[in-house]
Amino acid sequence: MKELSLNILDIAENSVRAGANLTKIIIDETDDTITVAISDDGCGMTEEILRNVTDPFCTTRTTRKVGLGIPLLKLAAEQTGGRVDIVSRHESQYPDSHGTTTTALFYKNHIDMTPLGDIAATVVTLIQCNPHIDFLFTHNMGDKVVSLDTRELREVLGDVPLNTVDVIMWIKDNLNEQYNGRAE
Repeated sequence: MKELSLNILDIAENSVRAGANLTKIIIDETDDTITVAISDDGCGMTEEILRNVTDPFCTTRTTRKVGLGIPLLKLAAEQTGGRVDIVSRHESQYPDSHGTTTTALFYKNHIDMTPLGDIAATVVTLIQCNPHIDFLFTHNMGDKVVSLDTRELREVLGDVPLNTVDVIMWIKDNLNEQYNGRAE
């Protein structure tokens, strides 16, 4: 993929398919590294799936025989000297504390570092397409933190769906303002 934001979108969509009620996307950025952690409270993966999840021919999807999201994320991280770690607890073994956390470490100064891309658009897309799921997004950049928590929005909005045009435009403007210091 041409941007890490597309990898993040793909992995977060895995959380949606896993039945998550809450998906957390945490990006920690230093001068030298970017760490992306995506965690959810979905059904989790069995030990067999977890062992094979980096194989592109391993997928739980029935619509196709390949699953490239995790393998492409792993490739992008490893090309920079980084890595991907996945921890998962399947609901059959952990009925009260299941879910998956995928963490990818990238070295920013490596020639093969993929650009982060439009992460604000990724977050907006996730919320717009999955208004029934909560998302916690945080991007720590040292001296600046960009964040959004749909649970807080729900408290303010009440019964107003998150994917209404006005709410989506507000979310987009809010994230852009946090990143750029102004609304776009």
